[in-house]
Amino acid sequence: MKKNLFFATLLLMVSTGAQGEIGVISPIEASRLIETMPPAKKPIVLDTRGGYKDYFRAHIPTAHHINFDTLRGTDHGVPVQYLPDDLTRALLVRAGVDRERTHLIYATGDKLPNDEILSASMVAYVLEKFGVTDIRIVDGGLPGWKQANLPVTQEYFGNPPGTLPEQAHLKIGISIEELLERKTQPKVVLVDARPQNEYLGNDDVWLRKGHIPGAISFHWARLMGTENTHQFLRKEQVQAELEAAGLTADKEIIVYCGTSREGSLLRFYLRHVAGYPNVRLYEGSWKEYASLKQHPAETTANKAP
Repeated sequence: MKKNLFFATLLLMVSTGAQGEIGVISPIEASRLIETMPPAKKPIVLDTRGGYKDYFRAHIPTAHHINFDTLRGTDHGVPVQYLPDDLTRALLVRAGVDRERTHLIYATGDKLPNDEILSASMVAYVLEKFGVTDIRIVDGGLPGWKQANLPVTQEYFGNPPGTLPEQAHLKIGISIEELLERKTQPKVVLVDARPQNEYLGNDDVWLRKGHIPGAISFHWARLMGTENTHQFLRKEQVQAELEAAGLTADKEIIVYCGTSREGSLLRFYLRHVAGYPNVRLYEGSWKEYASLKQHPAETTANKAP
């Protein structure tokens, strides 16, 4: 009886258009969508892990593997830049991304320094950028799914080609040119989502050390659970930290990191969990900015006004 009631509720959501949402979904709710929706309305499940052998070992039933890094490549010598729009569209269509369907996105790796939740948020960002409006990241990822005693499989699942929305949302990203123009404007906060040591330049990773002048530091992991870094903390749990950092809903917030994955997580949280209206991602991030040596870097910490 309960299953029939849930199914009827889902059909009502579809018929009224209430399914269009970007946010987080529990493993139990995600499993019910997979099990109960009719074939033409079943969610597109995307396993975004970079390790294809992890997909072979176990994945959520009906999951289609789309390695997050297939959406990026070297451009003008700068590694892991987003691909041209036409190539990205072709990859998304091949993965079955569809304007009429719900998309469930997940990865695994629940302890730092493993950061595959960033793969899920990066793919969610790309889908949103290309106009998809029904996207849910599975809260807790595959570890949360298993903890809920939900089934996994080794069977492959391929989606038929999808259809992308006609209208893309390219403005959720920001170019280096626009970033340099806007970052000093009143009510604009530029925030670096990397760990504090990279923000201050105490690392062995980057071509240049430090951060974009004026940027504040807010590490993405502060928004996630300590026992499972795929578990989103509730807004009430982090609101004081966000406000103390100057990250409030009345600001225009520009987010970046090393390659855009960490930034995609911070943007996803601020926009779709905290509900901030104006949050954009500098896609080139530090790996692009560091190569543009005509622009200065700094290694001292900043606080938002």
